[in-house]
Amino acid sequence: MYSMTGFGRGEYKEGGIELTAEVKTVNNRYLDISVKCPKIFSGYEDTVRSIVRGSLTRGHADVFISFTDKRQKPKSLYVDESTAKAYVDAAKRIAELFPEVSNDFTITSILRQPDILRAEEAAGADEEVLSALKAALQSALDNLNAMRAVEGQKLAKDMLARVDTIEECVNNIAGRAPLVAQGYRQKLEEKIKSYLENVPVDESRLLTEVAVFTDKANIDEELTRLQSHISQFRAICAENLVGRKLDFLIQEFNRETNTICSKSNDLAITKLGLDMKNEIEKIREQVQNVE
Repeated sequence: MYSMTGFGRGEYKEGGIELTAEVKTVNNRYLDISVKCPKIFSGYEDTVRSIVRGSLTRGHADVFISFTDKRQKPKSLYVDESTAKAYVDAAKRIAELFPEVSNDFTITSILRQPDILRAEEAAGADEEVLSALKAALQSALDNLNAMRAVEGQKLAKDMLARVDTIEECVNNIAGRAPLVAQGYRQKLEEKIKSYLENVPVDESRLLTEVAVFTDKANIDEELTRLQSHISQFRAICAENLVGRKLDFLIQEFNRETNTICSKSNDLAITKLGLDMKNEIEKIREQVQNVE
């Protein structure tokens, strides 16, 4: 089981390349990836997202890339010809307007003007840099998943403890349920006697009323399904990617518990049902953080 919340960092420092990748994740229903990287990697954001998708299935992931290249690489100078021509034409025009002024405009003068020359690297993100990016990013994701796994174990432990509490409530309800019909018959018989005083109670009519009540208040199916859900929950918690399964299952827990509370007509069972709903809600909150 993995938590959706975590942080991982990976570094690559070899041959003059210094590259750091950081991945931070938080809860999200689907996988959403945001990439912030130097301009040199702007054409490789899809590659970054593809690598992240190989390690994550849910959550919002912020990916940060920092890069320094200390290698000795060939460079070239880009000449902005149109700007250079504009400077030359302007110099000629000024010389025509002021012939009495000495003209010392030279090639060196042109080169000193802004925007004429721009240094460019001969190549962008080469294979060595891309290899460094992939290595640092995968290292960050491995560290992220190690942290998420530790947090996931804590979440599983907490949720399983709450499931134990729910199971205890279910067992208590199962033990209490058969007594509800008996209590109802006793109360009904007492009411009839108090209303009719010395008139004998119609036993068959009383049994019919008790049978109808028992059928309406029967929660055997709900208790059986809850026991099944508890077994499934424990089995699912042993898997890796469980968030969606647990999210669906906890809704079933809640549905069965609501039915028990509405059908029970017994204060003790209702109280146990409310205790279960409290634990179910806490589990639901934890499940939102599980991948």
